[in-house]
Amino acid sequence: TIAGGAGAGPDWNGRSGVHTHMTNTRITDPEVLERRYPVILRQFSLRKDSGGLGEHCGGEGVIRELEFLRPLTFSILSERRVHAPYGMNGGNNGAVGKNLLIENPLRADEHILELDGKVSTRVKAGDRVRILTPGGGGYGASEKAKRHRSK
Repeated sequence: TIAGGAGAGPDWNGRSGVHTHMTNTRITDPEVLERRYPVILRQFSLRKDSGGLGEHCGGEGVIRELEFLRPLTFSILSERRVHAPYGMNGGNNGAVGKNLLIENPLRADEHILELDGKVSTRVKAGDRVRILTPGGGGYGASEKAKRHRSK
């Protein structure tokens, strides 16, 4: 599991970069990931502005980008790539997640493909995958949420 934004509630903001609805899981430390698999972790950060606005804002998702060191098969099972995490009681939805395959990164012939939420595909050495996890939905109407919704 990677992490995402948790939804807000009547008395709290959603948490950012957490495992939601999972038990007994933990993200693999970067050093362990890179030692056990032929990858380099290029980015792991909060996904700014991915949480839904509201009186209480949804938590931010994360960005996790891996570079592959040899050809291999990459597989992912992910959710909320089509339907956004919903806001409640007037709060805005969180951002949907995205799975991006970056072929030939940092070169003139770079090509970015948006992958489905559930996919298995072959990748080449040097290719990267950028996983943008969803933000949590906001809770309650706020002026900021209303202005954002009317744009």
